[in-house]
Amino acid sequence: MKEERIVFLDYVRVVACLLVMLVHASENFYGCDTAAGLASNLSYVANEANRFWVAFYDGGVSRTAVPLFIIVSAFLLAPMKEGQTMSSFYRRRFMRILPPFICFLLLYSLLPLLWGGMTWEQSLNDLKLLPFNFPSMAGHLWFMYPLISLYIIIPVVSPWLQKATAREELTFLGFFAFTTLMPWLHLFVSPELWGECFWNQFTAFWYCSGYLGYLVMAHYIRVHLKWSRQRRLRLGTLFFLVGAAFTAWSFWWKGVPGQPIETPLLEWSWEFCSPNVLCATFGLFLLFTCIQPKKGKAPAVVTEVSKLSFGMYLMHMFFLAPIAGIIIGGDPAKPLLPVWLAIPVIALLSYLCCVITTKLLSLLPGSRYFIGY
Repeated sequence: MKEERIVFLDYVRVVACLLVMLVHASENFYGCDTAAGLASNLSYVANEANRFWVAFYDGGVSRTAVPLFIIVSAFLLAPMKEGQTMSSFYRRRFMRILPPFICFLLLYSLLPLLWGGMTWEQSLNDLKLLPFNFPSMAGHLWFMYPLISLYIIIPVVSPWLQKATAREELTFLGFFAFTTLMPWLHLFVSPELWGECFWNQFTAFWYCSGYLGYLVMAHYIRVHLKWSRQRRLRLGTLFFLVGAAFTAWSFWWKGVPGQPIETPLLEWSWEFCSPNVLCATFGLFLLFTCIQPKKGKAPAVVTEVSKLSFGMYLMHMFFLAPIAGIIIGGDPAKPLLPVWLAIPVIALLSYLCCVITTKLLSLLPGSRYFIGY
């Protein structure tokens, strides 16, 4: 049976996928692992231009990308459909994401050998660790593990979501919002909070923290939030601008040009479960809910790219890293294009390459097993 599409969610996927690539394009302009194209443990902002534009694109514009993808999944899947069993839910969801995920785990562990992007030793080490974590050349695949975790927990929380009142969900969301302070408290107050110690990582607020909060927020927006379109536009804009401005400022504050800094200290307010990112994500998602196409459906290109977005996400580092390498030319302080232009150009070229490649692959028999189409 053909599933009815929720139009504004297609727009969310299309935009969020581009935002992911903007994030990874930006990472090339502060201390990064040039082989993988991702930020490393030590960062270095070369000049004021890099400082400002990385803060703008990576922090202000794009930091909502991951939570948006979480919200889309939760919006569609939580709670489970009436009469659906846990086993049928797991079978359907994991058959859609695990074969492509496993395929790209192997590709990122082997394919770079063809162009000398990794050594055989590194490849073998990555392959040995695949049952436990993503390979060294595919740091972006970290997202798949929280997504799997959410799929595991949806059947558990579905009965509560079906019965919970708006007030009860708001109570939980209040606890979740409070837990988003923990990255700041860890950094500025104490590395151990509310029961944390070397023999216990499960804090007093463990079970209402993390991406589960975004899942509940998605359900609350879909079921209980009855704001008018005008109010969603107004407050969505306000929440997004406030959250995005703080996120951008936090990088600019710490990213002093010419001074090496540990990446966690530079990105101190960039965690996806932090107050500012939560604020910006809530606002931006509200703005997307205001999309009302005249004919009741998105343009064909939007729907098509939305369908391709999972495969695009999986493969994009194969394109983004070499494209960034060409545009940067070996010196992030003096790229071939001004940095304000270089970052979006890297992201847009990577995006276009992914659209074309994923579309071509989708024409092959069994393509859903390696790109999730």
